[in-house]
Amino acid sequence: MKLVISDAHEGLKAAITRVLGATWQRCRVHFMRNALAYVPKGQHTMVAAAIRQAFIQPDQDGAIQTWRHVADQLRARWPKLGACMDDAETDVLAYTSFPTQHRVKLHSTNPLERLNKEVKRRADVVGIFPNEDSIIRLVGAVLLEQNDEWQLQHRYMQIEGMAELNQTMIEEEIQPLHITSKAA
Repeated sequence: MKLVISDAHEGLKAAITRVLGATWQRCRVHFMRNALAYVPKGQHTMVAAAIRQAFIQPDQDGAIQTWRHVADQLRARWPKLGACMDDAETDVLAYTSFPTQHRVKLHSTNPLERLNKEVKRRADVVGIFPNEDSIIRLVGAVLLEQNDEWQLQHRYMQIEGMAELNQTMIEEEIQPLHITSKAA
């Protein structure tokens, strides 16, 4: 396991580093919701667009430079937002250390949340399950169906890119990024 994406739950972040030894990526969607809480509702569109400029940069250095520039610009008007961005920089931009072709899939928990909704939808149709095995069969079938879809239709993660990432980490003895928060 190379990367875990989640919201900023302190206990979860600490466990990811200690137990899995993986890089932790803060979900960009959850971060954006947290960040926008520092600005008036009428400014959400402008602030979100400014922050997203860091996400469209072609490389990690560009993303970091843009993030810091945007944080400095926003700090003048909303100091708490600037501080929030300073604290979250490494966590929100962790995905930029992975292969470019995978980055579009590595920044949020949305695919997992969609999968959870599909499992819930299918379980709600059944209503009451006769036993535990029937629940396991239904959830297993939904997960297998989703796995097949990812494998065949979308090529969710390119095999070549994953092989390149693994080889690079071995050759350069790259250690996963670790959480920078106080909880770790």
